[in-house]
Amino acid sequence: MKLYPLFFTPLYKEKIWGGQQIKEHFNRRIESDHIGESWEIAAHPHGTNTVNNGHLKGEKLTDLIKKFGEKILGNKVAYQPDNFPLLIKFLDIDRKISVQVHPDNAYARRADQEDGKTEMWYIIKAKAGARLNYGLLPGTTREELAQAVAENRVEDYLNYVEVKSGDTFYIPAGLVHTLDPGILLAEIQQNSDATYRLYDWNRTDQNGNPRPLHIEKALDVINFEKGIIPQKEQTLQLKEPNYTRSILAACPYFVTEKIQLKNEYIINPAGERFYILIFLSGQGKITDGDETYYPQPGNTVLLPAELDQLVISGNTEFLISYLPSGKEQFVSSLQGLGFTQEQISDLNGVKDF
Repeated sequence: MKLYPLFFTPLYKEKIWGGQQIKEHFNRRIESDHIGESWEIAAHPHGTNTVNNGHLKGEKLTDLIKKFGEKILGNKVAYQPDNFPLLIKFLDIDRKISVQVHPDNAYARRADQEDGKTEMWYIIKAKAGARLNYGLLPGTTREELAQAVAENRVEDYLNYVEVKSGDTFYIPAGLVHTLDPGILLAEIQQNSDATYRLYDWNRTDQNGNPRPLHIEKALDVINFEKGIIPQKEQTLQLKEPNYTRSILAACPYFVTEKIQLKNEYIINPAGERFYILIFLSGQGKITDGDETYYPQPGNTVLLPAELDQLVISGNTEFLISYLPSGKEQFVSSLQGLGFTQEQISDLNGVKDF
């Protein structure tokens, strides 16, 4: 059975901090006014997407992976037969999210029986003056932070950064973070839902009950030695006649790039790996042999590994995410494009390879 570019029906998650930006920005029909997350491509026990185009319409992604395996994932990707390595979301922050942190693989597998959670954010839209918390202030200790949680003084130890559309933030496991209102973002992450809330602004749910906190787990996994991460690490940019290619982040779990397209861009999975495209703006099309697809802003598309040359054309902007084969090969490919070792070392996430 022939595979093809796969579009999916989003899974919407109501959150106490969610709003209407996903509905309004991407012109979607959503009944709720409190959607915090739209799971665009997911194959997780807490939710899996179904295909909404072509002859596989209605099939769950988890079932497709069991059925097609390497034809979807590729021969350069280590995976379990029923596991997809990434989870792709849109987040709409209408109220502050909790102060939280994610575990690494070792801790999460021991404590939660799932993978850890390293992620990155691409800011799609942000109101003037919007901020996010990106790590702790330098020198913060576990004891100081635990005392601050008990005394409702957590904000005294948070490093805040003002954000704007187009900014990128790499969030490794162990980094404390939160988001203030007025931000719409795309999130590329490991396929995990392991989140430890350190502090939740003393608010209650719709029934008047405090939301659960995970203070000891959070303190266990916070990387106190690393301190804060610089506000903006390096991104790498190449300007070609047909497009501008910006490499936003690269770590063992994913590489994400942004393509600002003027004419066409060619992707050739060639059996090695899948690609995920998140269309941000403009009008484009995907040509797969004789078939043509017309993604709209907000569409997230999975390109199975078995596909050959695909042509993305039009005047559009999109993110492209994929799994690297390893640090050595990735660094070598960037050096081949003319980037220096110093530039590569400063790229978001590379230090975690």
